Amino acid sequence: MNQSRQSNRLIDETSPYLLQHARNPVDWYPWGDQALSKAQAEARPILVSIGYSACHWCHVMEHESFEDEQVAQYMNQHYVCIKVDREERPDLDKIYQTAHQLLTQRPGGWPLNVVISPFDHVPFFAGTYFPKQPRHGMPGFVEVLERITDYYQNHKDRLGEHGEAFKNAFAQIEADSKSRGSIDPDVLDRAFEQLTSQYDPVHGGFGAAPKFPHPTNLEVCLRHWARYRDKRSPDSKGLLIVRHTLQSMAEGGLYDQLGGGFCRYSVDDRWMIPHFEKMLYDNAQLLPLFADAWLASGDASFRDVAVATGSWVLRDMQSSEGGYYSTLDADSEGVEGKFYAWTTDELKDQLTEDEWSVAEIRFGLRGLPNFEGKWHLNVSTPLDVVAQRCGIDHERTKALLDSGREKLLQLRNQRQWPGRDEKVLTAWNGLMIAGMAHAGRILERDDFVRSAEQAFDFVRHTLWRKERLQATTKDGKTHLNAYLDDYVFMVHAALELVQARWRDGDLEFAIALTDIILQHFVDDRYGGFYFTSDDHEKLLYRHKPTQDDAMPSGNGVAALVLSRLGHVLGEPKYLRAAEKTLSALSASLKNYPSAHGALLLAAEEYLYPPEIVILRGEKSALKDATRMYQQGYAPRRIVVTIPSSASSLPGILKERAIRAPMTAYVCSGHQCSDPIVSLQELRSHLEQTTVDPIG
Repeated sequence: MNQSRQSNRLIDETSPYLLQHARNPVDWYPWGDQALSKAQAEARPILVSIGYSACHWCHVMEHESFEDEQVAQYMNQHYVCIKVDREERPDLDKIYQTAHQLLTQRPGGWPLNVVISPFDHVPFFAGTYFPKQPRHGMPGFVEVLERITDYYQNHKDRLGEHGEAFKNAFAQIEADSKSRGSIDPDVLDRAFEQLTSQYDPVHGGFGAAPKFPHPTNLEVCLRHWARYRDKRSPDSKGLLIVRHTLQSMAEGGLYDQLGGGFCRYSVDDRWMIPHFEKMLYDNAQLLPLFADAWLASGDASFRDVAVATGSWVLRDMQSSEGGYYSTLDADSEGVEGKFYAWTTDELKDQLTEDEWSVAEIRFGLRGLPNFEGKWHLNVSTPLDVVAQRCGIDHERTKALLDSGREKLLQLRNQRQWPGRDEKVLTAWNGLMIAGMAHAGRILERDDFVRSAEQAFDFVRHTLWRKERLQATTKDGKTHLNAYLDDYVFMVHAALELVQARWRDGDLEFAIALTDIILQHFVDDRYGGFYFTSDDHEKLLYRHKPTQDDAMPSGNGVAALVLSRLGHVLGEPKYLRAAEKTLSALSASLKNYPSAHGALLLAAEEYLYPPEIVILRGEKSALKDATRMYQQGYAPRRIVVTIPSSASSLPGILKERAIRAPMTAYVCSGHQCSDPIVSLQELRSHLEQTTVDPIG
C-alpha cells in the first residue's frame, strides 16, 4: 500500500479491514447516508464490496485491483463505491450473501462484490473474487464492471423487476417461519442420520474439501450418543464420529501444533493444509467441545488440546483491558502461511539431535515438504510408535517433543507476525466467554474462568450503553447497534459463567439482555427472532436466522438460553418464548434437520428438560458437591453453586434457602426433589438418576 497516497473516507473508521483500504485510489465510502444519498442524487449504481481483515482473497483483490490507478479511475467514474467489514456489519453481509445465492444459484464468500440500485438497494449483480486480468476462465474485473455499467445504462427500466423478484424471493424464504408446528423427537434422530451420511469415515469431519470443523454438528453427534448410551444396545456411532473427527483435526495442520488454536478450514480432505487465518469464533466453539470430548471419552489428548487452545487465547487473543480480539491473518509479509511454515534446515538447526529424531518421526518430516516447498507441521506417527522407533521410553519421548516444540515456538515468535484484527466484537466475545468458562469449569482451570470474567466485564462496561448493547469497539470508539447474536451469545456466556463461578450481577445482566431480546427482536406475530432490532436501520430485508453457518444461529441459541434461563429462574415467560420460537421454526428444522445444529440443541432440551441443580451454602462445604457433579458428560445438566454470601438472587433462586452447610435443590422440568442436605444423600440421589439417556 502506498502510505503517501491521499486517504479516502475510510480513514476515520475503526475496522482494520476498512483501514486497510483507506489509502486505495478508489474513492471508498463506508456504508451510510453520505454514500447512499450521493448515489441516489447522481443516479449512479453502488458497488458494495464486503470482506474482512483476515481474508486472503480480499487482500489479493485489493493488491490487484483496488490499489491500481486505472481500475480505481473506472470505479470512481461509474460507481459510488462502499467498503463493508462483514464482521462489523453482518446484517448487510447476510442480506447480500443471500442475494448472491439467489442471483448465481451458488454459495457466496469473500470478497463479496455486489452492485445495487441507488434507489432501493436491490442488487442486480453479485460475484466474489475477480482477477484484474482475465485468467483461469474468469473475466477481468474492469471487464466485469464495463458489462455492468452497460447493463445499468441501457436497462434501468428493468431494475424495478429485480426489486419485485427479490421481494418475492425473500418472502419465500420467510414462509417457513410463518407456519407453526410441533417438535417431535424423531427430528433429532433424522438429523443424526443425515450427519452420519455426510460423515467422512476415512479422514473424519463432514463432506469433502474444503473441510470445515462444524463444531455444532459434532455436539449434536455427542449428545446423540449421550441420549442412548445406557440402552441395552447402546449407540456408539455418535461418539465414534466425534472422536475420529477431533483426533484428525488435532493431529492435522488445521491445529497449530506449536502454539495451539485452530485455523478456519482445511483446503484438503485430510486436514493437512489449512487456510491459515485463525478466527476467534471457531476456537470459541472448539475449545469447549474438546473439553466435553475428554469428559465423554476419557481421552487425555482432547484435554491437552483444550488446554493448549485456551492458553493460546490467553496469550495471543485477549487485550489488556479484557476483551478478546477478533482474528489472526492468514498472511504475513504478503504470503499466506509464511509464519507457520518451516524448511528442513530451520528445524534441524534449532533442535538437538535427539529432539530432531523425535520430531522427524512424529511430524513425518521425510520426503517432499507438504506446503509450497516447506513443512507445515502435522502429526503422522503416534507417540508410542515414535518412542519404539527411537528406542526410548514414552516419558522421554514426550519430554523431547515438548522441548523441541517450545524452541520452535520461541523462534517462530521472532518472525514477522500475521496481522491481528484487534477490534472487539460483542457476539464473538460472548462465544469465547462461554467457551472459556465452560472449559475452565471442566478442566479446573481457574485462569480460563478469570479470563472469561474479565472479558464479560469488559463487554458490560464498554459495550453496554444506555441500556443497550453496541456491536463493536476499537481504540476507544464503541458503535453500531447490536444484533441478535450479540445479545443471545452474551446471555449464553452469562449462563456458563454462573456455572463456573457465581458472581453477583452476572445473572441479572443476562435477564436484562433477555428482556431486550423479547422487546426489540421478537416476531410477535409468528414467533422467533429477527437478526436486527425493531429500531435498527431499515434495510432491504429483515433476516430471521434459522440455519447455522460458521456460528450457531441466533434463533437456535435464543431458544436454548430462553429455555435454560426459564428453568433456572422458574420464569414461565422465557419458557413460552423458547417454545414459540421452536414452533415457529419447526418447518425449517424438519425440512433439513442437520443444518440447524443450534436449534436441535434447543429442541432436545425442550423435549427432554434439563436437570437443574442449585447448590447453596458455605464455599468450603460446596466444593465437594460441585466437583461431584462435574464428573462425566451430562450436557443437559445445569449446576449453579451459590455461596451464602450471595445477595439479591433473582427469580425462584431467592426461595432456595440454606438449611445446612450444603443444601442442594435438584429439579427436572417442573418437578423438584426435597432439599438435600448431606453429601452422602446427594451422591445417592445422583447415582439413582441420570439426566442423559432416554427410553
